Amino acid sequence: MKFDMIPWQSTRYPGISVHFYTSDQRTKRVLALIQMEPGCGYPSHKHRSKEEVLVLRGSYEDELGSYATGQHVEYEANSEHSPRAKGGPDDEPCVLLALAHEGIKLLR
Repeated sequence: MKFDMIPWQSTRYPGISVHFYTSDQRTKRVLALIQMEPGCGYPSHKHRSKEEVLVLRGSYEDELGSYATGQHVEYEANSEHSPRAKGGPDDEPCVLLALAHEGIKLLR
């Protein structure tokens, strides 16, 4: 997959970019690609409902475990975590396909 062809949008979080495929204002459902540079992380957040994540490239870790390319991870409603891309300066970014069924609430 050619991730450099994705029209990534920068975020206010260093090393984190996103590409939204769909976002429903009514249900808060979001389907997005998230790219985290090595050592960078998405802020701590709480899931309003189930979230599903597929690791497309690289790896990441959070308070609940460590996940590598090809893994499918499910987070239950009301779970909290702060994912961070693993690796050093020579490693590739971590790319996730995330489906948040009812969105998330940032905790910081």
